[in-house]
Amino acid sequence: MSGLRERSIGIRDRKAPALNVQPVRSDEKLPSRVEVAIVGGGVIGVSTALFLAQKGVSVAVLEKGAIAAEQSSRNWGWCRASMRDPAEVPLVMESLRLWRDRTKLGGADTGFRTTGILFLNGRVAGDEETHQKWLDQVREHGLDSRMLSGAEVRALLPGVRQTAPGALYTPSDGGAEPERAAPEIAEAARRAGAVIVTSCAVRGVARQAGRVSGVVTERGEVACGAALIAAGAWSRLFCGPLDLDLPQLKLRGSVFRTAPLVGAPSVSAVGDGFGYRKREDGGYTVSQSDATIFDLVPDSFRLFAKFFPTYLREKGERPRLRVGRRFLEEWKTPRRWALDAVSPFEQVRVLDPEPSPEVIKEAIIKLTAALPAFKDMRVVATWAGMIDVTPDALPVISPIEAIPGLFIATGFSGHGFGLGPGAGRLAAELISSDRPCVDPGPFRFSRFSAR
Repeated sequence: MSGLRERSIGIRDRKAPALNVQPVRSDEKLPSRVEVAIVGGGVIGVSTALFLAQKGVSVAVLEKGAIAAEQSSRNWGWCRASMRDPAEVPLVMESLRLWRDRTKLGGADTGFRTTGILFLNGRVAGDEETHQKWLDQVREHGLDSRMLSGAEVRALLPGVRQTAPGALYTPSDGGAEPERAAPEIAEAARRAGAVIVTSCAVRGVARQAGRVSGVVTERGEVACGAALIAAGAWSRLFCGPLDLDLPQLKLRGSVFRTAPLVGAPSVSAVGDGFGYRKREDGGYTVSQSDATIFDLVPDSFRLFAKFFPTYLREKGERPRLRVGRRFLEEWKTPRRWALDAVSPFEQVRVLDPEPSPEVIKEAIIKLTAALPAFKDMRVVATWAGMIDVTPDALPVISPIEAIPGLFIATGFSGHGFGLGPGAGRLAAELISSDRPCVDPGPFRFSRFSAR
């Protein structure tokens, strides 16, 4: 990046606060018993708690750090059906219905707005064919997605420059505000009767006669008949002592926020090396599309056979491999521990990785080259988050047959925020043995393991 570009746009000081996550107070008393205990206070965990509480089920959310402190507040804020795996489309459609209706989310003010999302042609070779193929695959779902000509794209994005004209456009897609969405849903869950306890790590699951009998926290045991692991990037580690080999790795995504900007588009878009969303405050959340960083760690080698075929199949969207201190950090992290001993979840309360200056700078260059309306933007915050991914990029939302009473909702592969309410509803229905809102088959844990 040129010195002129650095001076005119600017990169914020990493020492300044990057995120302003809406705080959620903790209930003071740890319950002695609930029907369902949820491990993790991200958007999936709190959404599940809301729908269970609305059914009259007693439920507690147990979070080692703060509500939405990790990827639930660090994502782009997109809520989209566009370019989802066809197996995921029914779930995201359910989620979008919930995002749009505050009453179904217990009055939570998530900041959701329908803005439309564009996937511009020219990100990688063959984009137009890829977009059309996806459109053909999902027609049965009745989405309003359609292909646009170059002229139609220019009408939505005046001055846009792209190597291949046209785009895939879904007018009904939108976005919410990550720094307040999950906290608002958590408060809605509390109003419905859920207990929310933060700064309280769950060390593991207690069992009697092979089934879940409670969860053991750093503050004592909470008896329960069912437990949901919704621990995001921590889920694989949490599953280890239960002899559950959850194939999940972590990718690091880097993001930045701009000051309010006049004259830039309201429609969200992803193009060659950038993706953005206009925020409620008039600024933009921006990242570089397809530029996540894959820090090599011991699990990278343990799960090599499951993930490498997927890596080879991807075209233009492969994560960047890095070797650094995370390898040693995870090598030193115990994979098993006693329930009466300090766990890894108490040693690191919040994953707060460093954003990649390389990724941020490349996103600035590519965004301003494609859309001159962003040439005067001012970067006011940068951050990074750890994204939990599975080999097929589909989440696990599933009971664990080998351990009655245990459920998992994790591995959302960068889609968790947008899928949050729908995934929470599905998880709540599986836990309460209600008819599921969508077919849970594509998300079953058993697709990876007999356990």
